[in-house]
Amino acid sequence: MCARKFRNPMQRPRESGFTLIELLIVMVILVLLASLVGPRLFGQLGAAKGKAARAQIEMMGAALDAYRLDMSRYPLTEQGIAALFVAPVDPAAAAIWRGPYLKKLVERDPWGNNYIYKSPGTNGEYELSSLGADGKEGGTGDDADVLSWK
Repeated sequence: MCARKFRNPMQRPRESGFTLIELLIVMVILVLLASLVGPRLFGQLGAAKGKAARAQIEMMGAALDAYRLDMSRYPLTEQGIAALFVAPVDPAAAAIWRGPYLKKLVERDPWGNNYIYKSPGTNGEYELSSLGADGKEGGTGDDADVLSWK
């Protein structure tokens, strides 16, 4: 006959797992890592939005130049950058319009503010700008304006 081991009913079976102290130590380590890495990661996010705004302004500048080649002028301030995407109503202008000059109309910068378009501008034939994170003229860092003429 086979000898069987019987457990005492009052004795609890040993369960494997982590103790509360081990879990707390791991949580403290994770919080410390997050506090070191988090600010650097969010700092890069602002710089990435500035680079995205610069790239969008350059892309729209190329589209504006293509529009000018076809129409012999830049869109007026009243027309805005929507003129790159929507055909003119005037039949004579619609006949020479070869758009859309953008695959997708981009009206807002990475911070959610509208791009500002002026034609004619004071710094060139047109001005295209983003006011940065704060949405106000001027500023430094993430709040700095992104300008087509600089």
